[in-house]
Amino acid sequence: MSVDATTRLEETSFWARQLGPYEPGPCLRGELEVDVAVVGGGFTGLNTARELRESSPETSVAVLESAVVGYGASGRNGGFSMKLFGLEPEFTLRRWGRERTVAAHRFMERAVACVRELVEKHQLASDYRHTGFVRVAYGEPQLRRLEKTLALHRTLGIDGDLRLLSAEELRAEVHTQRYRGGLAERETGLLNPCKHVRELKRLAEAAGARIFECTPVTGIQRSGGRLVLETPQGRVRAQRLVLATNAYSRRVPDLPGLRSRQAPVWTFQVVTEPLSDAQWESIGWAHGQGFEDNRQLIHYFRPTLDRRISMGGGDVETPFGEGLDHDHSPRIWRHLESHLRWIFPQLEGVRFDYRWGGPVSVNLDMAPEVGFLGDERVIYATGYIGHGVSASHLVGRLIADLVAGRHSDLTDFWIVNRKAIPWPPEPLSFALKQGVRAALRAWDAWEERRLRRT
Repeated sequence: MSVDATTRLEETSFWARQLGPYEPGPCLRGELEVDVAVVGGGFTGLNTARELRESSPETSVAVLESAVVGYGASGRNGGFSMKLFGLEPEFTLRRWGRERTVAAHRFMERAVACVRELVEKHQLASDYRHTGFVRVAYGEPQLRRLEKTLALHRTLGIDGDLRLLSAEELRAEVHTQRYRGGLAERETGLLNPCKHVRELKRLAEAAGARIFECTPVTGIQRSGGRLVLETPQGRVRAQRLVLATNAYSRRVPDLPGLRSRQAPVWTFQVVTEPLSDAQWESIGWAHGQGFEDNRQLIHYFRPTLDRRISMGGGDVETPFGEGLDHDHSPRIWRHLESHLRWIFPQLEGVRFDYRWGGPVSVNLDMAPEVGFLGDERVIYATGYIGHGVSASHLVGRLIADLVAGRHSDLTDFWIVNRKAIPWPPEPLSFALKQGVRAALRAWDAWEERRLRRT
């Protein structure tokens, strides 16, 4: 089981392949009794375990991961620690109103700071760099929307680290003719997600949490005042249960209410070979910040510490049914490679060394959700929509407060026990996702109809 899990992660994550062989921790064997069981060994689960142990050392905590830590989005993502909450702030404002939009932005500011402080305090080997972030426009429609985004942030009083960049300013920074303008954010960072999740495992274990890998949960029952979790070779009895499974929540048994909270949507990435000094000089990018374009189906791209360029996005896959084995998309990989060469024609002959993908957790109303399931003994978190690197760290602290019964400014955050819109069952769910995806593709095609001719 451990060999299969580690091999599978290396096949679905450049970051894991780059780190080399990984020896997972023990799987659960026999009976175990704890105060809190956490299902899911990603950013949310490991941060929750660490926060619980640090804030309440008397609380016993066990983390159960079905594969290896970081197997899901936590070990495969692009490594952007950013302030974006859900979709665009324009959507959040329309759906949730001014007060909640501002509160969400302040939460994400605090979340980015939380990641940085954790890395610096514990000297984590996460390859963290507080480089900033730029959203770019290829054409006039995208540029006008960037200007409106900045105006909205100013109206809400949350524009402190934002500034518009002209085409000339961008070209001085990154040597491409494709950018018509950009919106720069100062307070964001980049990290290596697989290194980081393994460092979080180390911190959680040092705090006293017990972590069991290759331990899928095959059954969950409420028995008196306890929750009983069945695994292939053992059983856990716990007073409280935290479900940190996100896009893999379909695999959690015996809790059907969790499935409708979110749906997995697949995103894909490619990474180049290490670039030569001459290639880097030809494209500039001396400050190494992350980039994202202002499309509806965005591309996101960043440099790595070993001098590669990683790019993801461009389109998504929304397969039919309950399966979770959709991590390959040659069509989207070809698109990403072509798009990177379109941005940087000087890299026409560059080789792409690795291609991968995986699911992110998407809630129907496009905002994260933390809440109780059935009763207050079971807590879940879902719906980061691909922006969970920073949010998951602060959500871990929030969940620790909920488990301990502590009232805090985090437990007052409006995503806690909010009335979310559930996903409908198949085939309605599939049709809805396909319809939204088709609309977003059509929007991008209309805005970019002239770009490919130039």
